[in-house]
Amino acid sequence: MDIRVSLPVFEGPLNLLLHLIKQNKVDIYDIPIALITKQYLEYLEVIKEFDEVASEFLVMAATLIYIKSKMLLPQRQSEVMQEDPRQQLVNQLIEYQKFKEASQYLKEKYQIWSQAFPRKNKSEEDFLIDELSIYDLITALKRVLQKPEPKIYLPKETIKVEDKIKELIKIIKEKGTIIFDEIFKENTSKMEIIVTFIALLELIKIRVAKAFQERPFGKILITILEEKDVSRSYL
Repeated sequence: MDIRVSLPVFEGPLNLLLHLIKQNKVDIYDIPIALITKQYLEYLEVIKEFDEVASEFLVMAATLIYIKSKMLLPQRQSEVMQEDPRQQLVNQLIEYQKFKEASQYLKEKYQIWSQAFPRKNKSEEDFLIDELSIYDLITALKRVLQKPEPKIYLPKETIKVEDKIKELIKIIKEKGTIIFDEIFKENTSKMEIIVTFIALLELIKIRVAKAFQERPFGKILITILEEKDVSRSYL
């Protein structure tokens, strides 16, 4: 499959690691490096299906594998007091988390003040403040990709991102809100799943659609933003 798009929705590798730590409910100071490394590499495999993997993600993958190998080596008695191979990574994650929390705090303050003093013309940046992380969407995509492919499906040249965008808008508008898994047809090819996901990312990127959860770890829901006239752009 030769489908490659460049969508500026991916955050850095530290953000992915924080997502995995949160998802697995583990202590950031005691990271199960084998588990996190395995899941991190699985994410990269999914990302590679529809976008180029940035070099910093590959560097982090190499770092995780190195740390894992260090921890698998038998520890000599004289090395007991040496620094934990994970410590430098933990320090990076703690610092990154502080900046992320500060950014979220400022975003929440901005939301409060923008509501107290509303503007007549809202910019696109006012939408999707509670948008899900790209990694939450990739987690959901991984589940869809695990389903067996049909033996017969349409040739790849018949599946276009533009057509999927129009199709998604129509489906979501008809239902109002739709569960993430339901945007993918039954018994469809892996390529069509990827194209559908790319179409969804594009709709989220241009603030036409929104992905959200009603509660933590709940089902991911997709809805069309009423504030924007989608018919002009794609229908």
